[in-house]
Amino acid sequence: MQDAEVVVIGAGAAGVAAARRLADAHVRVVVLEARDRVGGRGWTRLIAGFPLDLGCGWLHSADENEWSRIAQALGFAIDPTPPPWGRRALEAGFTASDQADFWAERGRFDARLEAAAEAGVDRPASELLEAGNRWNSLLDALSTYINGVELDRLSVIDYARYHDTGTNRRVVAGYGTLIAAHAVGLDIRCGCPVTLVDHSGPRVRVETPQGTVTADAAVIAVPSSIIAGGTFTFRPHLPEKQEAADALPLGLADKLFLRIDDPELFPAETRLVGATDRAATATYHLRPFGRPVIEGYFGGRLARELEFEGEEGFARFAIGQIADRLGNDVGKHLSLITASRWAGDPFARGSYSYARVGHADARVALAAPVDDRLFFAGEACSRHDFSTAHGAYRTGLAAAEQVLQAVSPIASR
Repeated sequence: MQDAEVVVIGAGAAGVAAARRLADAHVRVVVLEARDRVGGRGWTRLIAGFPLDLGCGWLHSADENEWSRIAQALGFAIDPTPPPWGRRALEAGFTASDQADFWAERGRFDARLEAAAEAGVDRPASELLEAGNRWNSLLDALSTYINGVELDRLSVIDYARYHDTGTNRRVVAGYGTLIAAHAVGLDIRCGCPVTLVDHSGPRVRVETPQGTVTADAAVIAVPSSIIAGGTFTFRPHLPEKQEAADALPLGLADKLFLRIDDPELFPAETRLVGATDRAATATYHLRPFGRPVIEGYFGGRLARELEFEGEEGFARFAIGQIADRLGNDVGKHLSLITASRWAGDPFARGSYSYARVGHADARVALAAPVDDRLFFAGEACSRHDFSTAHGAYRTGLAAAEQVLQAVSPIASR
């Protein structure tokens, strides 16, 4: 295909960040992307007249999130409305006193998690639930939205390392749109899946169905699931990378969007909890941005089950839950727009990473360079900002800086 100084594999948030930094340093960089679009798990679709984020949608830690700065520089509007999970939900089936009781228990649970993590012995977060507590199922459901898995699969130490300032904002035009805009002008080859990364010779050879790219270095910016699953091969093999990636599987968080034909039935920017007595429940953001839309969040085992039923399965489940809460007539005013199915995406196989119990340090192992020629990036490589687009950005930037310092033909300039 061609010769480059650096080849970046993956045009998600991490790959775009790495390629932009290298291009700004006048490095000849080529980005290879398996999908037919840029953004990876940041994906905005314009449907029903609205930009809908099927992947990441919130600027978490927005007060220090680099994408906030990039959005402002590119002229993207940032909506300051606080997230619905920070406010009281609709009381349909979930009274104000019960909500207060739940959040008090959530605070106590988090305190137990922090104390357990400080003790330094990893364990599943489910062991920190209070036996018989009425809110255990809802705490489990909450974990599926946050982590993509239930508490019995969640590492206490890894979870406790996550950094969050508590400030959350949204990009009006969509987070995926912002990531794609940051990539404008880069040399990106879409529809170009990698099959082999050969680092056995004096230069790195990256093979694709469209041809081969040779480079002085490669930045591997794909989900951990892709490395663990052997979607492409390293030559020589890198068993330590595959082991680290396998220790950081992707949990699952999916989204559903429903159209409302009578917006007056639902208050804007509010939240509805589908059920409070089970982990297999969704939660619903009613009329985000004031639009005639409901955004549903599904996670963990429930999301995996519904993916087999397709978009219609998500819609049936959601409309049934909403009607149970607000009255059967409400369901007549709702219809399917679209839903994500990240587990079924062959280039993701999930939503964002979590560490298996006992393997929190696998993030450092996954991020470590190999022979100062292969560099790794992606949210799974982030010790404190995993599962976020800004965590991916930071690892992409870090990988680019490592390239600039370590690769002799580039560093010697």
